Amino acid sequence: MKKTTIGGMALIEGIMMKGPKKISIVIRKPNGELYKEVKDLTIDDTNKLKKIPFVRGIFILFEQMILGTKALMKSADIALEELPDEEKEKQKDFVDRLFEKKFFQKLGITDIAIYFSVVVSIVLGTLLFFYIPTWSVEALKGFSLSSFWKNMIEGIVRVIIFILYLLFASQMKEIKRVFEYHGAEHKTIFAYENGEELSIQSIKKYSTHHPRCGTSFLFIVIIISIIIFTISGWQSVVMRTLIRLLLLPVIVGISYEIIRWAGKSESALARIISYPGLWLQNITTKEPDEKQIEVAIEALKEVVPEDRKLDEW
Repeated sequence: MKKTTIGGMALIEGIMMKGPKKISIVIRKPNGELYKEVKDLTIDDTNKLKKIPFVRGIFILFEQMILGTKALMKSADIALEELPDEEKEKQKDFVDRLFEKKFFQKLGITDIAIYFSVVVSIVLGTLLFFYIPTWSVEALKGFSLSSFWKNMIEGIVRVIIFILYLLFASQMKEIKRVFEYHGAEHKTIFAYENGEELSIQSIKKYSTHHPRCGTSFLFIVIIISIIIFTISGWQSVVMRTLIRLLLLPVIVGISYEIIRWAGKSESALARIISYPGLWLQNITTKEPDEKQIEVAIEALKEVVPEDRKLDEW
């Protein structure tokens, strides 16, 4: 099995694929036609920080969030084309809530809207997965618990919130479609890694679960945070929140190296580490239909390098 550097992201009625030198977006328009956009990646070789293990993950994650938000906004705009006016307004409301676009579009500053969306996502994620769990443990202050057990309980609350968040999102009609495209992306990359012909029939047999998935990465972030926060002790709510924010880049850096290693290793330890994230993909990936697989094929074909050596770990 070939270990590839190619990764993808499900969009609204489409898929983004990122290869060693190119990035592609393929979206199914309301009339059934495929919209395709391919761009060369601008690789900044002068930034040595992007090559340092345990540091590069922070930069790569932020860049991926920017690229992903841009692609999502693009897919949302294209998916609205040619819809009936009533349906279009309904979808617009969903998209505006998702990206907070209205205010910035009126000012004609879409780029700021993209960065604003990323910052808001980070802030909300910090509140939901860091502040609320550490604050909730205050309800147990009447019990004589060691700092170790307080941190463990906080970690368990964080895992529960994460799973409930995914379950809630998966019930939304628009997100269900995204999760189906997510499954198509994984299946297609698996087929490519196994040297299969990129055809709908050959791709169908592969799993929708992939060890390099963002879902797996987020779960590893949560587990690593439990370990590091347990070592950091137990202070006041304000101090705990501040310490957790300061330690977040460290956690992201470690988590990125783990997911990178697990994605290319076939060891028993890698399988054990990957299992919880793969299980969570039962929520975040769904079986795609043939048209969705077709979109994934077209997106992948555009980023596969002519020299396969460029696509090795």
